[in-house]
Amino acid sequence: MALFDQINSDIKAAMKAREKVKLEALRNIKKVMLEAKSAKGASTEISDDDVLKIIAKLAKQGSDSAQIYKEQNREDLYESEMEQVAVFAKYLPVKISDAELSEIVKSIIEEVGATTMKDMGKVMGIASKKLVGRADGKDISIKVRTLLQ
Repeated sequence: MALFDQINSDIKAAMKAREKVKLEALRNIKKVMLEAKSAKGASTEISDDDVLKIIAKLAKQGSDSAQIYKEQNREDLYESEMEQVAVFAKYLPVKISDAELSEIVKSIIEEVGATTMKDMGKVMGIASKKLVGRADGKDISIKVRTLLQ
């Protein structure tokens, strides 16, 4: 079952179970997916990789917002945001460890034949596609930079 269809069926299940937080989070995902499908130049179908990118982006935005709420002593908003992030996390692949990230980036560097920082763009392009949802872009960038220097 495609991830898009899975989210639609989970929305129905959350409605029946009256799970308010889960329903709100899933509706946010669906809204962004529909916007991506109807964007100018987009295809009528959305791939699972694109859905994972959308969910990862929503989870990161939610985490960032929650951190701001916590700094401003808004525990109610912090908890609400973190509950939604937990729903998003259920659809994302398990994050890889730092050691695994190093190994994958090393293999990509060898595959591309990168030797200097000028090749960082090539490595980042491939690594970002390969590690969608499994590693944060910032972490990938830091690791690539470290290994190319």
